[in-house]
Amino acid sequence: MTGAADTIVAVATPPGVGGIGVIRLSGPAALLIAEAIAGPDLPPRRAIHRRLHDPAEGVIDDGIVIVFPAPHSYTGEDVVEIQGHGSPVLLQLLLDTALGLGARMARPGEFTERAFLHGRMDLAQAEAVADLIHAQTATAARLARSSLDGALAQDVEPVAREILNLRVLIEAEIDFGETDLESAVAPEVARRAQALAADVEALLARLRPARIYSTGMRLALVGAPNVGKSSLMNRLADAEVAIVTDRPGTTRDLLRANIAIDGIPVELIDTAGLHESDDVVERIGIERARRAAAGADLVLEVRDLTRPGVRAELPDLPGTPVLRVWNKQDLCPGSQSDLGARSEPRGTARAVVPDFEAHSDSMQRGIKVSAVTGEGLDALRAAIRSEVGVVDTGQQRFSVRVRHLEGLGNAAACLLRIHAEQSPDLIAEDLRLAERALDDLLGRGDHEELLGAIFAGFCIGK
Repeated sequence: MTGAADTIVAVATPPGVGGIGVIRLSGPAALLIAEAIAGPDLPPRRAIHRRLHDPAEGVIDDGIVIVFPAPHSYTGEDVVEIQGHGSPVLLQLLLDTALGLGARMARPGEFTERAFLHGRMDLAQAEAVADLIHAQTATAARLARSSLDGALAQDVEPVAREILNLRVLIEAEIDFGETDLESAVAPEVARRAQALAADVEALLARLRPARIYSTGMRLALVGAPNVGKSSLMNRLADAEVAIVTDRPGTTRDLLRANIAIDGIPVELIDTAGLHESDDVVERIGIERARRAAAGADLVLEVRDLTRPGVRAELPDLPGTPVLRVWNKQDLCPGSQSDLGARSEPRGTARAVVPDFEAHSDSMQRGIKVSAVTGEGLDALRAAIRSEVGVVDTGQQRFSVRVRHLEGLGNAAACLLRIHAEQSPDLIAEDLRLAERALDDLLGRGDHEELLGAIFAGFCIGK
Protein backbone atom coordinates (compact mmCIF):
# COMPACT_ATOMS: atom_id res chain seq x y z
CA MET A 1 0.00 0.00 0.00
CA THR A 2 1.23 3.50 -0.82
CA GLY A 3 1.61 5.67 2.27
CA ALA A 4 -1.34 7.79 3.28
CA ALA A 5 1.03 10.79 3.62
CA ASP A 6 0.42 11.40 -0.10
CA THR A 7 -2.34 13.74 -1.19
CA ILE A 8 -4.47 12.08 -3.84
CA VAL A 9 -6.75 13.51 -6.50
CA ALA A 10 -9.24 12.12 -9.01
CA VAL A 11 -12.29 13.04 -11.02
CA ALA A 12 -15.24 11.78 -8.96
CA THR A 13 -17.94 12.06 -11.64
CA PRO A 14 -18.48 9.67 -14.58
CA PRO A 15 -16.68 10.19 -17.90
CA GLY A 16 -18.40 12.32 -20.50
CA VAL A 17 -20.18 15.65 -20.70
CA GLY A 18 -22.46 16.71 -17.85
CA GLY A 19 -23.92 19.68 -16.05
CA ILE A 20 -21.22 19.54 -13.38
CA GLY A 21 -18.00 17.64 -12.80
CA VAL A 22 -16.27 17.03 -9.47
CA ILE A 23 -12.58 16.89 -8.61
CA ARG A 24 -11.86 15.29 -5.21
CA LEU A 25 -8.70 15.78 -3.14
CA SER A 26 -7.76 13.94 0.05
CA GLY A 27 -4.64 14.11 2.19
CA PRO A 28 -2.46 16.49 4.22
CA ALA A 29 -1.94 18.96 1.37
CA ALA A 30 -5.54 18.91 0.08
CA LEU A 31 -6.44 22.32 1.55
CA LEU A 32 -3.21 23.98 0.37
CA ILE A 33 -3.71 22.70 -3.19
CA ALA A 34 -7.35 23.81 -3.17
CA GLU A 35 -6.37 27.29 -1.99
CA ALA A 36 -3.80 27.52 -4.79
CA ILE A 37 -6.59 26.73 -7.27
CA ALA A 38 -9.54 28.58 -5.68
CA GLY A 39 -7.95 31.23 -3.48
CA PRO A 40 -7.35 31.47 0.28
CA ASP A 41 -9.73 31.45 3.26
CA LEU A 42 -11.91 28.50 2.24
CA PRO A 43 -14.42 27.99 5.07
CA PRO A 44 -15.05 24.43 6.31
CA ARG A 45 -18.28 22.64 5.37
CA ARG A 46 -19.67 25.49 3.30
CA ALA A 47 -20.27 25.57 -0.44
CA ILE A 48 -18.51 28.67 -1.68
CA HIS A 49 -18.35 30.05 -5.23
CA ARG A 50 -14.83 30.77 -6.51
CA ARG A 51 -12.87 31.31 -9.71
CA LEU A 52 -10.72 28.25 -10.38
CA HIS A 53 -7.17 28.99 -11.54
CA ASP A 54 -4.07 27.33 -12.80
CA PRO A 55 -1.42 29.46 -10.99
CA ALA A 56 0.72 29.47 -14.14
CA GLU A 57 -1.94 29.79 -16.86
CA GLY A 58 -4.80 31.76 -15.30
CA VAL A 59 -8.53 31.11 -14.98
CA ILE A 60 -9.77 27.65 -15.93
CA ASP A 61 -13.41 27.77 -14.79
CA ASP A 62 -15.63 28.97 -11.99
CA GLY A 63 -17.40 26.63 -9.59
CA ILE A 64 -18.15 25.53 -6.05
CA VAL A 65 -15.55 24.49 -3.46
CA ILE A 66 -16.38 22.53 -0.28
CA VAL A 67 -13.79 21.75 2.42
CA PHE A 68 -14.26 18.79 4.79
CA PRO A 69 -11.59 18.98 7.52
CA ALA A 70 -10.18 15.87 9.17
CA PRO A 71 -11.24 13.74 10.94
CA HIS A 72 -14.90 14.33 10.07
CA SER A 73 -14.68 13.62 6.35
CA TYR A 74 -15.29 10.65 4.07
CA THR A 75 -11.66 9.48 4.27
CA GLY A 76 -10.87 10.76 7.77
CA GLU A 77 -8.33 13.14 6.18
CA ASP A 78 -8.71 16.70 4.89
CA VAL A 79 -10.96 16.37 1.85
CA VAL A 80 -11.80 19.06 -0.71
CA GLU A 81 -14.35 18.75 -3.51
CA ILE A 82 -14.18 21.20 -6.41
CA GLN A 83 -17.31 21.32 -8.57
CA GLY A 84 -16.93 22.87 -12.01
CA HIS A 85 -18.72 22.59 -15.33
CA GLY A 86 -18.92 19.03 -16.58
CA SER A 87 -16.61 19.41 -19.55
CA PRO A 88 -13.99 16.65 -19.80
CA VAL A 89 -11.49 19.26 -21.03
CA LEU A 90 -12.03 21.57 -18.05
CA LEU A 91 -11.93 18.66 -15.58
CA GLN A 92 -8.65 17.45 -17.07
CA LEU A 93 -7.19 20.97 -16.74
CA LEU A 94 -8.20 21.07 -13.06
CA LEU A 95 -6.80 17.58 -12.53
CA ASP A 96 -3.49 18.49 -14.21
CA THR A 97 -3.28 21.62 -12.07
CA ALA A 98 -3.74 19.63 -8.85
CA LEU A 99 -1.13 17.11 -9.99
CA GLY A 100 1.27 19.95 -10.76
CA LEU A 101 0.76 21.32 -7.25
CA GLY A 102 1.89 18.07 -5.62
CA ALA A 103 -1.04 15.67 -5.61
CA ARG A 104 -0.87 12.26 -7.24
CA MET A 105 -3.55 10.32 -9.09
CA ALA A 106 -5.65 8.16 -6.79
CA ARG A 107 -5.77 4.43 -7.37
CA PRO A 108 -9.15 2.76 -7.90
CA GLY A 109 -10.97 2.74 -4.57
CA GLU A 110 -8.24 4.62 -2.73
CA PHE A 111 -10.57 7.20 -1.17
CA THR A 112 -12.68 4.40 0.35
CA GLU A 113 -9.53 2.48 1.29
CA ARG A 114 -8.36 5.49 3.28
CA ALA A 115 -11.78 5.73 4.94
CA PHE A 116 -11.33 2.11 6.05
CA LEU A 117 -7.75 2.61 7.20
CA HIS A 118 -8.77 5.65 9.24
CA GLY A 119 -11.58 3.74 10.95
CA ARG A 120 -14.42 5.56 9.20
CA MET A 121 -15.97 2.22 8.19
CA ASP A 122 -15.31 -1.50 8.46
CA LEU A 123 -14.35 -3.58 5.44
CA ALA A 124 -17.89 -4.83 4.81
CA GLN A 125 -19.09 -1.22 4.73
CA ALA A 126 -16.30 -0.30 2.32
CA GLU A 127 -17.37 -3.12 0.00
CA ALA A 128 -20.95 -1.85 0.28
CA VAL A 129 -19.81 1.43 -1.31
CA ALA A 130 -18.84 -0.47 -4.46
CA ASP A 131 -22.04 -2.54 -4.30
CA LEU A 132 -24.10 0.66 -4.05
CA ILE A 133 -22.34 2.25 -7.03
CA HIS A 134 -22.76 -0.87 -9.17
CA ALA A 135 -26.30 -1.79 -8.03
CA GLN A 136 -28.41 -2.87 -11.01
CA THR A 137 -31.81 -2.82 -9.28
CA ALA A 138 -33.54 -0.75 -6.62
CA THR A 139 -33.49 -3.76 -4.27
CA ALA A 140 -29.74 -4.22 -4.73
CA ALA A 141 -29.22 -0.51 -3.99
CA ARG A 142 -31.37 -0.73 -0.85
CA LEU A 143 -29.43 -3.73 0.44
CA ALA A 144 -26.08 -2.07 -0.28
CA ARG A 145 -27.24 1.09 1.49
CA SER A 146 -28.13 -1.00 4.55
CA SER A 147 -24.69 -2.62 4.45
CA LEU A 148 -23.10 0.81 4.27
CA ASP A 149 -24.91 1.63 7.52
CA GLY A 150 -23.14 -1.33 9.16
CA ALA A 151 -25.95 -3.91 9.10
CA LEU A 152 -23.60 -6.86 8.54
CA ALA A 153 -21.40 -5.87 11.48
CA GLN A 154 -24.51 -5.60 13.65
CA ASP A 155 -25.22 -9.28 13.02
CA VAL A 156 -21.59 -10.38 13.32
CA GLU A 157 -20.51 -8.41 16.41
CA PRO A 158 -22.64 -10.39 18.94
CA VAL A 159 -21.06 -13.61 17.65
CA ALA A 160 -17.57 -12.12 17.93
CA ARG A 161 -18.26 -10.95 21.50
CA GLU A 162 -19.48 -14.39 22.56
CA ILE A 163 -16.39 -16.02 21.04
CA LEU A 164 -14.24 -13.58 23.02
CA ASN A 165 -16.13 -14.45 26.20
CA LEU A 166 -15.52 -18.17 25.59
CA ARG A 167 -11.83 -17.51 24.95
CA VAL A 168 -11.56 -15.68 28.27
CA LEU A 169 -13.14 -18.64 30.07
CA ILE A 170 -11.00 -21.37 28.52
CA GLU A 171 -7.74 -19.40 28.59
CA ALA A 172 -8.25 -18.60 32.26
CA GLU A 173 -8.63 -22.34 32.79
CA ILE A 174 -5.36 -22.92 30.91
CA ASP A 175 -3.53 -20.31 33.00
CA PHE A 176 -4.96 -21.15 36.40
CA GLY A 177 -6.41 -24.68 36.16
CA GLU A 178 -5.01 -27.43 38.35
CA THR A 179 -4.44 -29.97 35.55
CA ASP A 180 -3.93 -30.02 31.81
CA LEU A 181 -5.88 -33.26 31.41
CA GLU A 182 -9.30 -32.28 32.72
CA SER A 183 -11.18 -29.01 32.51
CA ALA A 184 -14.11 -27.99 34.65
CA VAL A 185 -15.25 -25.34 32.15
CA ALA A 186 -14.70 -27.27 28.89
CA PRO A 187 -18.23 -28.81 28.83
CA GLU A 188 -19.83 -25.41 29.33
CA VAL A 189 -17.61 -23.79 26.69
CA ALA A 190 -18.34 -26.64 24.26
CA ARG A 191 -22.09 -26.34 24.82
CA ARG A 192 -22.06 -22.60 24.20
CA ALA A 193 -19.78 -23.02 21.16
CA GLN A 194 -22.19 -25.51 19.60
CA ALA A 195 -25.14 -23.19 20.23
CA LEU A 196 -23.17 -20.32 18.70
CA ALA A 197 -22.30 -22.44 15.65
CA ALA A 198 -26.02 -23.11 15.15
CA ASP A 199 -26.67 -19.35 15.26
CA VAL A 200 -23.95 -18.71 12.67
CA GLU A 201 -25.30 -21.43 10.38
CA ALA A 202 -28.79 -19.94 10.66
CA LEU A 203 -27.32 -16.54 9.73
CA LEU A 204 -25.57 -18.14 6.76
CA ALA A 205 -28.80 -19.76 5.57
CA ARG A 206 -30.48 -16.35 5.66
CA LEU A 207 -27.62 -14.54 3.94
CA ARG A 208 -26.76 -16.94 1.07
CA PRO A 209 -29.70 -15.88 -1.14
CA ALA A 210 -28.81 -12.19 -0.67
CA ARG A 211 -25.60 -12.64 -2.70
CA ILE A 212 -27.61 -12.89 -5.90
CA TYR A 213 -28.86 -9.30 -5.56
CA SER A 214 -25.32 -7.99 -6.08
CA THR A 215 -23.92 -10.68 -8.41
CA GLY A 216 -27.11 -11.21 -10.42
CA MET A 217 -27.92 -14.44 -12.25
CA ARG A 218 -27.73 -15.82 -15.77
CA LEU A 219 -30.99 -17.42 -16.94
CA ALA A 220 -31.11 -19.39 -20.22
CA LEU A 221 -34.29 -20.21 -22.16
CA VAL A 222 -33.75 -23.61 -23.76
CA GLY A 223 -36.04 -25.95 -25.69
CA ALA A 224 -37.12 -27.34 -29.03
CA PRO A 225 -37.82 -25.00 -31.98
CA ASN A 226 -41.05 -23.03 -31.99
CA VAL A 227 -42.05 -23.66 -28.37
CA GLY A 228 -42.20 -19.92 -27.69
CA LYS A 229 -38.82 -19.17 -26.11
CA SER A 230 -38.50 -15.83 -27.89
CA SER A 231 -42.08 -14.85 -27.04
CA LEU A 232 -41.43 -15.70 -23.41
CA MET A 233 -38.23 -13.64 -23.45
CA ASN A 234 -40.11 -10.64 -24.84
CA ARG A 235 -42.80 -11.03 -22.19
CA LEU A 236 -40.28 -11.29 -19.32
CA ALA A 237 -38.26 -8.36 -20.70
CA ASP A 238 -41.41 -6.35 -21.42
CA ALA A 239 -39.84 -5.39 -24.75
CA GLU A 240 -39.53 -6.68 -28.31
CA VAL A 241 -36.04 -8.07 -27.82
CA ALA A 242 -36.40 -11.13 -30.05
CA ILE A 243 -37.98 -11.58 -33.49
CA VAL A 244 -41.02 -13.86 -33.22
CA THR A 245 -42.48 -15.79 -36.19
CA ASP A 246 -44.32 -19.07 -36.71
CA ARG A 247 -41.36 -20.37 -38.67
CA PRO A 248 -39.16 -22.81 -36.68
CA GLY A 249 -35.52 -21.81 -36.38
CA THR A 250 -36.08 -18.04 -36.41
CA THR A 251 -33.63 -17.63 -33.53
CA ARG A 252 -30.21 -18.79 -34.69
CA ASP A 253 -27.92 -17.02 -32.23
CA LEU A 254 -27.97 -16.01 -28.58
CA LEU A 255 -30.08 -12.99 -27.69
CA ARG A 256 -29.53 -11.28 -24.34
CA ALA A 257 -31.53 -8.85 -22.24
CA ASN A 258 -30.85 -7.45 -18.79
CA ILE A 259 -33.99 -7.51 -16.68
CA ALA A 260 -34.97 -7.59 -13.00
CA ILE A 261 -37.11 -10.28 -11.41
CA ASP A 262 -38.39 -9.03 -8.05
CA GLY A 263 -35.23 -7.00 -7.54
CA ILE A 264 -32.81 -9.71 -8.73
CA PRO A 265 -30.62 -8.60 -11.66
CA VAL A 266 -31.02 -11.19 -14.42
CA GLU A 267 -29.20 -11.66 -17.69
CA LEU A 268 -31.86 -13.36 -19.81
CA ILE A 269 -30.56 -15.47 -22.71
CA ASP A 270 -32.75 -16.66 -25.57
CA THR A 271 -31.25 -19.59 -27.49
CA ALA A 272 -31.71 -21.42 -30.77
CA GLY A 273 -34.08 -24.39 -30.70
CA LEU A 274 -32.33 -27.68 -29.93
CA HIS A 275 -32.83 -30.26 -32.70
CA GLU A 276 -30.95 -32.15 -35.38
CA SER A 277 -30.11 -29.90 -38.34
CA ASP A 278 -28.11 -30.08 -41.57
CA ASP A 279 -27.87 -26.28 -41.77
CA VAL A 280 -24.32 -25.16 -40.88
CA VAL A 281 -25.40 -21.80 -39.42
CA GLU A 282 -28.19 -23.40 -37.44
CA ARG A 283 -25.82 -26.03 -36.01
CA ILE A 284 -23.52 -23.25 -34.77
CA GLY A 285 -26.48 -21.60 -33.05
CA ILE A 286 -27.50 -24.89 -31.45
CA GLU A 287 -23.99 -25.45 -30.11
CA ARG A 288 -23.99 -21.94 -28.66
CA ALA A 289 -27.36 -22.69 -27.05
CA ARG A 290 -25.88 -25.76 -25.34
CA ARG A 291 -22.92 -23.72 -24.06
CA ALA A 292 -25.25 -21.00 -22.79
CA ALA A 293 -27.26 -23.60 -20.88
CA ALA A 294 -24.09 -25.06 -19.37
CA GLY A 295 -22.96 -21.61 -18.21
CA ALA A 296 -26.30 -20.50 -16.77
CA ASP A 297 -27.25 -20.25 -13.11
CA LEU A 298 -30.74 -21.48 -13.98
CA VAL A 299 -32.17 -23.05 -17.13
CA LEU A 300 -35.80 -22.64 -18.15
CA GLU A 301 -36.71 -25.69 -20.24
CA VAL A 302 -39.53 -24.31 -22.37
CA ARG A 303 -42.11 -26.85 -23.60
CA ASP A 304 -45.21 -26.43 -25.77
CA LEU A 305 -48.61 -27.32 -24.27
CA THR A 306 -50.07 -27.79 -27.77
CA ARG A 307 -47.38 -30.43 -28.46
CA PRO A 308 -46.67 -32.02 -25.07
CA GLY A 309 -44.75 -34.90 -26.62
CA VAL A 310 -42.19 -32.59 -28.27
CA ARG A 311 -39.09 -32.04 -26.19
CA ALA A 312 -35.47 -31.13 -26.74
CA GLU A 313 -32.55 -33.25 -25.61
CA LEU A 314 -30.92 -31.01 -23.04
CA PRO A 315 -27.14 -31.04 -22.62
CA ASP A 316 -25.64 -32.52 -19.48
CA LEU A 317 -26.05 -29.83 -16.79
CA PRO A 318 -24.41 -31.07 -13.58
CA GLY A 319 -25.25 -28.77 -10.70
CA THR A 320 -27.42 -26.42 -12.78
CA PRO A 321 -31.10 -26.33 -11.76
CA VAL A 322 -33.61 -26.78 -14.58
CA LEU A 323 -37.13 -25.36 -14.29
CA ARG A 324 -39.69 -26.71 -16.76
CA VAL A 325 -42.04 -24.12 -18.27
CA TRP A 326 -45.11 -25.13 -20.30
CA ASN A 327 -45.89 -22.32 -22.73
CA LYS A 328 -48.98 -21.52 -24.88
CA GLN A 329 -51.50 -22.02 -22.09
CA ASP A 330 -53.84 -19.64 -23.94
CA LEU A 331 -54.14 -22.22 -26.75
CA CYS A 332 -54.91 -25.11 -24.44
CA PRO A 333 -57.97 -24.50 -22.27
CA GLY A 334 -58.03 -28.23 -21.57
CA SER A 335 -54.83 -27.89 -19.53
CA GLN A 336 -56.48 -25.56 -17.07
CA SER A 337 -58.56 -26.36 -14.05
CA ASP A 338 -61.46 -24.15 -15.15
CA LEU A 339 -62.43 -26.20 -18.23
CA GLY A 340 -65.49 -24.80 -19.91
CA ALA A 341 -65.12 -21.47 -18.12
CA ARG A 342 -63.91 -19.89 -21.32
CA SER A 343 -65.95 -19.34 -24.46
CA GLU A 344 -64.66 -18.77 -27.96
CA PRO A 345 -65.89 -15.74 -29.97
CA ARG A 346 -68.31 -16.74 -32.69
CA GLY A 347 -66.60 -17.44 -35.98
CA THR A 348 -63.16 -18.16 -34.51
CA ALA A 349 -61.36 -21.47 -34.83
CA ARG A 350 -61.44 -23.45 -31.58
CA ALA A 351 -58.06 -24.49 -30.20
CA VAL A 352 -57.35 -28.17 -30.48
CA VAL A 353 -57.02 -29.64 -27.00
CA PRO A 354 -54.21 -32.21 -27.04
CA ASP A 355 -54.39 -35.51 -25.19
CA PHE A 356 -52.64 -34.69 -21.92
CA GLU A 357 -53.09 -38.11 -20.29
CA ALA A 358 -49.75 -39.53 -21.40
CA HIS A 359 -47.89 -36.46 -20.24
CA SER A 360 -49.79 -35.52 -17.07
CA ASP A 361 -46.99 -36.49 -14.65
CA SER A 362 -44.44 -34.49 -16.61
CA MET A 363 -46.73 -31.46 -16.86
CA GLN A 364 -47.36 -31.37 -13.12
CA ARG A 365 -43.64 -30.83 -12.63
CA GLY A 366 -43.68 -27.58 -14.57
CA ILE A 367 -45.12 -24.06 -14.55
CA LYS A 368 -47.87 -23.32 -17.10
CA VAL A 369 -47.68 -19.89 -18.73
CA SER A 370 -48.80 -17.94 -21.74
CA ALA A 371 -46.21 -15.65 -23.27
CA VAL A 372 -49.06 -14.04 -25.23
CA THR A 373 -51.44 -13.17 -22.37
CA GLY A 374 -49.01 -13.18 -19.45
CA GLU A 375 -50.90 -15.92 -17.59
CA GLY A 376 -48.70 -17.76 -15.11
CA LEU A 377 -45.87 -15.21 -15.20
CA ASP A 378 -46.21 -14.37 -11.50
CA ALA A 379 -45.99 -18.07 -10.64
CA LEU A 380 -42.95 -18.39 -12.92
CA ARG A 381 -41.18 -15.48 -11.23
CA ALA A 382 -41.93 -17.00 -7.82
CA ALA A 383 -40.55 -20.36 -8.99
CA ILE A 384 -37.37 -18.67 -10.27
CA ARG A 385 -36.89 -16.96 -6.89
CA SER A 386 -37.41 -20.26 -5.14
CA GLU A 387 -34.86 -22.05 -7.34
CA VAL A 388 -32.16 -19.53 -6.35
CA GLY A 389 -33.14 -19.66 -2.68
CA VAL A 390 -35.00 -16.37 -2.38
CA VAL A 391 -38.39 -17.26 -0.95
CA ASP A 392 -39.25 -14.04 0.86
CA THR A 393 -37.85 -10.96 -0.87
CA GLY A 394 -38.28 -9.00 2.36
CA GLN A 395 -35.98 -11.26 4.40
CA GLN A 396 -32.74 -9.78 3.04
CA ARG A 397 -31.30 -6.93 5.13
CA PHE A 398 -28.02 -6.12 3.40
CA SER A 399 -25.80 -6.97 0.44
CA VAL A 400 -23.59 -10.04 0.77
CA ARG A 401 -20.40 -11.13 -0.99
CA VAL A 402 -18.86 -14.57 -1.34
CA ARG A 403 -16.07 -13.47 1.00
CA HIS A 404 -18.61 -12.76 3.76
CA LEU A 405 -20.18 -16.19 3.40
CA GLU A 406 -16.78 -17.88 3.46
CA GLY A 407 -15.80 -16.01 6.62
CA LEU A 408 -18.98 -17.01 8.43
CA GLY A 409 -18.63 -20.58 7.16
CA ASN A 410 -15.06 -20.81 8.46
CA ALA A 411 -16.14 -19.45 11.86
CA ALA A 412 -18.97 -21.99 12.08
CA ALA A 413 -16.64 -24.86 11.13
CA CYS A 414 -14.18 -23.90 13.90
CA LEU A 415 -16.96 -23.71 16.47
CA LEU A 416 -18.41 -27.06 15.39
CA ARG A 417 -15.04 -28.75 16.02
CA ILE A 418 -15.20 -27.90 19.71
CA HIS A 419 -16.36 -30.65 22.08
CA ALA A 420 -16.13 -31.28 25.80
CA GLU A 421 -13.49 -34.04 25.51
CA GLN A 422 -10.97 -31.72 23.84
CA SER A 423 -8.05 -30.35 25.79
CA PRO A 424 -8.37 -26.68 26.79
CA ASP A 425 -5.49 -25.81 24.46
CA LEU A 426 -7.30 -27.22 21.41
CA ILE A 427 -10.56 -25.51 22.37
CA ALA A 428 -8.73 -22.20 22.74
CA GLU A 429 -7.11 -22.63 19.32
CA ASP A 430 -10.43 -23.33 17.59
CA LEU A 431 -11.95 -20.28 19.27
CA ARG A 432 -8.98 -18.18 18.14
CA LEU A 433 -9.43 -19.37 14.55
CA ALA A 434 -13.16 -18.62 14.67
CA GLU A 435 -12.43 -15.14 15.95
CA ARG A 436 -9.80 -14.66 13.23
CA ALA A 437 -12.35 -15.63 10.54
CA LEU A 438 -14.71 -12.88 11.73
CA ASP A 439 -11.85 -10.39 12.01
CA ASP A 440 -10.95 -11.14 8.38
CA LEU A 441 -14.59 -10.61 7.40
CA LEU A 442 -14.67 -7.12 8.93
CA GLY A 443 -11.08 -6.27 7.96
CA ARG A 444 -9.53 -6.15 11.41
CA GLY A 445 -5.82 -6.71 11.50
CA ASP A 446 -3.19 -6.48 8.77
CA HIS A 447 -4.50 -7.94 5.50
CA GLU A 448 -2.69 -5.94 2.83
CA GLU A 449 -3.15 -8.46 0.01
CA LEU A 450 -6.87 -8.78 0.73
CA LEU A 451 -7.34 -5.02 0.78
CA GLY A 452 -5.49 -4.63 -2.50
CA ALA A 453 -7.76 -7.17 -4.18
CA ILE A 454 -10.96 -5.61 -2.83
CA PHE A 455 -10.24 -1.96 -3.60
CA ALA A 456 -8.81 -2.71 -7.04
CA GLY A 457 -12.40 -3.42 -8.11
CA PHE A 458 -13.57 0.11 -7.25
CA CYS A 459 -13.87 3.00 -9.67
CA ILE A 460 -11.28 5.78 -9.57
CA GLY A 461 -12.51 8.73 -7.50
CA LYS A 462 -14.34 6.66 -4.88
